[in-house]
Amino acid sequence: MVPAKPSLSASAAATASPEVSSALPNAPGRDLPRALDSFVGRRDELTRLRALLRSSRLVTLTGTGGVGKTRLALEFAKRLPGSDGRADLVELDSLHDGALLAQTVAAALAVGERAGRTGADVVAHAIGDAPRLLILDNCEHLAEPCARLAAFLLSRCPQLRILATSREPLRVPGEVVFRVGELSLPSAGSEDDPLALLRSDAVRLFVERASAVVPGLDLHRGNGRTVAEICRRLDGLTLAIELAARRAGTLPLSDILAGLDDRLSLLTDGSRTGPGRHRELAAAIDWSHRLLGPAEQAVFRRLSVLAGGFDAAAAQAVCAADALAPHPILPLLCALEAKSLIVRLPGEAPHARFRQLAAVRAYAAERLAASGELDATWQRALDWMSTVADRARDEVFADHASRPLAAERDNLAVALAHTGGRDDMAHLRLTLELARVRYQQEQPSAARTLLTPLLEDPDVRALGGSVPALASRAACEQADLAEAVRLGDQAVAMERARSHPPGLANALDARAAAHLCRGESSAAVADLRECLDIVAALGDPHDTAWCTHHLAWALLQAGGEHEADKLMSHCLPVLKKHAPWPQVAAALHTAGTVRLVLGDLERAEAQFAEVLRIVPRAGHHAVYPMEGLAIVAAERGEFPRALRLHEGCAQARRRLESEPEAPWRSRVAESAARTRKRLSGDARDAAVRSGRRQRWDGLVAYALRERGGGRGSGAGPGADGLSTLTGRELMVAELVAEGLTNRQIAHRLSLSMRTVATHLDKVRDKLGLRSRTQIAVWVADGAGERGDLGRRDA
Repeated sequence: MVPAKPSLSASAAATASPEVSSALPNAPGRDLPRALDSFVGRRDELTRLRALLRSSRLVTLTGTGGVGKTRLALEFAKRLPGSDGRADLVELDSLHDGALLAQTVAAALAVGERAGRTGADVVAHAIGDAPRLLILDNCEHLAEPCARLAAFLLSRCPQLRILATSREPLRVPGEVVFRVGELSLPSAGSEDDPLALLRSDAVRLFVERASAVVPGLDLHRGNGRTVAEICRRLDGLTLAIELAARRAGTLPLSDILAGLDDRLSLLTDGSRTGPGRHRELAAAIDWSHRLLGPAEQAVFRRLSVLAGGFDAAAAQAVCAADALAPHPILPLLCALEAKSLIVRLPGEAPHARFRQLAAVRAYAAERLAASGELDATWQRALDWMSTVADRARDEVFADHASRPLAAERDNLAVALAHTGGRDDMAHLRLTLELARVRYQQEQPSAARTLLTPLLEDPDVRALGGSVPALASRAACEQADLAEAVRLGDQAVAMERARSHPPGLANALDARAAAHLCRGESSAAVADLRECLDIVAALGDPHDTAWCTHHLAWALLQAGGEHEADKLMSHCLPVLKKHAPWPQVAAALHTAGTVRLVLGDLERAEAQFAEVLRIVPRAGHHAVYPMEGLAIVAAERGEFPRALRLHEGCAQARRRLESEPEAPWRSRVAESAARTRKRLSGDARDAAVRSGRRQRWDGLVAYALRERGGGRGSGAGPGADGLSTLTGRELMVAELVAEGLTNRQIAHRLSLSMRTVATHLDKVRDKLGLRSRTQIAVWVADGAGERGDLGRRDA
């Protein structure tokens, strides 16, 4: 017997749990429930669904409970043209006996039995050869009966298409599985820009629903960061966002965010007219959990300790215990994914990663605590992470090497927090490992916070000078230079005392970096010459090349550019062949700077350009080669080009809050100042203005001398209108561009026609446009530049 689902037999029509009225015809031949609230987002999904159902006759929408499968199916059906025939909804949430499935479908289609025909035959005869869309909603607890019925009806009814919603596929030949993902989340760094935040479907849904209970609530700089964090904490899960938004009527936004630490108790009190599974988040998850077998339930709850996600190896190490032998974990993982209780993260096998959404993980953690397995599961997680960390134990430059636990940063942090009272060596090693990950991810303050108690722990001497060496590097990043040198001295002394050559090489490298930060290039060269002797004797070509590069950079600061050039000619080919991209980029930058000092501008430009082509363009890594190209342009006498690049880079550094090392900072500042002096007032102002206004991608293209790189930020009527339109005005403009009339826009957005007309007047005034056609052209011209801001099929 299938467990009873906590629901009423009401239609699901909100994005996850909509307010619905009784079934009313909303189009000829479509007796679908009409939503009482607006549909937000999912434009791409609707487009893909239209394409899929033209070529496939059975599409199953799968996804986590509460992600919005039902609402998406209904919205798709309501947008079908009348020529595609009739659409019918069959709700299966309250049906618990698969033997009654055909009769339930027949009743939903208002088809009675006739003599000689019963069950599936009645349905097939009623549909016949007519075009029809049949929506089978909530099939997961009746997967096998639904699969059999779907296969039978599709074989008998040539123009029938079936759109099913389920937390797992039906596994019928010809079925196309369409995973409904979470709503798009706000991009990093957009928290203070309300318009940028509204590019996120999750943010728009929260604002729409919250404004329904708090009239006049709008997104602005004062609340944007809080709303963005609420949506991120809820993983973009539609039902969770709707339930949280409803709390805005009784709680300030800051209290809603704070209350998310206890998600399952905060996210209750959904719509009274929606299905019961959509009234509480816990009920939606519990429904899925009760459909699992015992082994699946065990894996499901044990995975909750892996808050940062997991691959198959991690799941096997943490979950395989008691009656679960290691070998069946992978199939159980696949089963949980198929049932939408874990989600796959982007990536290709064999390195595919999964995670539990935060609300799902909170439920699983409650189950784990209740099972009595909590401590044992945490211990298995720590043992597994220690084993993984030990793979890099013999690295010479461990602070720079790729960390085997980098992908497990969040898991490592949570595990260490859970076992904070322990002081064994494994715990100390894992703390150091997490500090290295934090340092490599450009979080020196977090690294130092982890390292400070280790520096005071007498047991840390067993780790040699690795802790003070990493602490010295982190202090250097924070411009705490005296402390950086002191810690470097401590690291070198500890390693000399234990006679461990790899550890001594790492300590010397760290102290050299501190000396360079203080402008003590001679001391840095001395440390790095000793370091290179040690590393060369160890015999690893990659480590030798990396240390050689460091020595070349120090020599360049000390005036030894000719020796530096010779060293780079030896180490750069090795690093290009064996090193990860950050090391290759650093070495290319050093080689480019050496050629720049030697006056070889052509090769300097080529090497800076090569750096720019291999680094991620969004972060500070791209600024260094851009600055190098600006200096090259200045040396060539291309002063407008040089100043434009200098200004664009300065703007980027301000935005990223990134400061380069002192020697490079001085070189860049001298070049920019010299360039300014060589330009007349008008030319200087034009170059500055152009560099500050140009978008970063355009500036990169300009730096690389690519076609289109010289274009500015655009001008003309309405060029800056995007920054002045409110979210609702932009929504109206986009619907105008889709060809909707004011009446249709009012219906789509649940507004009065007068309100739509008012919004449209404001759009015209702000953009300086008069006709609907001009507004449509403005929307079309700006869609790509805005990142398709208008994904709000309201």
